[in-house]
Amino acid sequence: MALSLKKHDMPVQDPKVRAHNFDEVALGYDEETAVAEAERCLNCKVPQCRKGCPVSIDIPAFISKIKDRDFDGAIEKIKESNALPAVCGRVCPQENQCEKNCILAKKGEAVGIGRLERFAADTYMAKNEAVKPIQFADDAQKVAVIGSGPSGLSCAGDLAKRGYKVTVFEALHKAGGVLSYGIPEFRLPKDKVVKKEIDNIEKLGVKFEMDSVAGRLFTVDELMEEEGFDAVFLGTGAGLPRFQGIPGESLNGVYSANEFLTRCNLMKAYKFPEYATPIKVGKNVAVIGGGNVAMDAARTALRLGAEHVYIVYRRSEEELPARKEEVGHAKEEGIDFQAAQQSGRDPRRREWLGYGHDLHPDGTG
Repeated sequence: MALSLKKHDMPVQDPKVRAHNFDEVALGYDEETAVAEAERCLNCKVPQCRKGCPVSIDIPAFISKIKDRDFDGAIEKIKESNALPAVCGRVCPQENQCEKNCILAKKGEAVGIGRLERFAADTYMAKNEAVKPIQFADDAQKVAVIGSGPSGLSCAGDLAKRGYKVTVFEALHKAGGVLSYGIPEFRLPKDKVVKKEIDNIEKLGVKFEMDSVAGRLFTVDELMEEEGFDAVFLGTGAGLPRFQGIPGESLNGVYSANEFLTRCNLMKAYKFPEYATPIKVGKNVAVIGGGNVAMDAARTALRLGAEHVYIVYRRSEEELPARKEEVGHAKEEGIDFQAAQQSGRDPRRREWLGYGHDLHPDGTG
């Protein structure tokens, strides 16, 4: 049987249906599809895919386990290097990391490494097996982790498995950082995925302190000198928006993506009035930018009732920094992309978009 140069399609919700709900768009591989996709792996002697993985997962090894239907072995292999496999399988930009280096990508499509990681993680979580807590030595060193986003959670999980007593301090009322406040429910379910991943880290023996604002309630010196921590890891992220100085950006109805997505995700505005967090979304919405956050904001606005949603981007569509999968999903749902057709156009001028005015003199947007 000839090797397929095309990866197996990911089942998804119908675009016309999902554009009006916050359920997860991608539905995941079933067992047979996962095994078939794993069989595309060439099991290279010098695996280039692993070089593209930020945490150096032994990718050929876990794919080989799936190929043999040893799904428990697959997730064990992944968890040797990655504390958040169900999250990473969904939102990591694999096309620019591990899959970019896959040998198959030279002739066709790379192996669906991210999709297989998600399959292994979801299969494990569906079994709901108890996580074995770490037995810490009486004299184990203590580490404080500031921030419970992806880096803080990964740090906490890895340190706990190495025998360190870890306490995570989070400024907000809910752990997860950008996983909880930034990435929409339809891309990363909070209870089904994020909460379970955090619960598993907590079951290892990691302690979580919510509503704990570093710098206000305590300093790094106080943690070490008064609370007895031997080390402190700072994983505070980049949660503050950067405004562009565009005239009118402080008017009502203009949001930073940070505020808009936090209201919808962490504060559950999409469930108003069940949750008392109202948010105003007009009939016509323009999102300035072309990255993953812009896609998230545009697709969220659509689901909140906007009739027309536009992505306004200064460069060509080919130069959009967002993941191709997210761009494709946005288009299927009816998002209108207003990007320059030629990257050589002056990014400081927007008359050709039909708006008839400049947005910002330095061309940002």
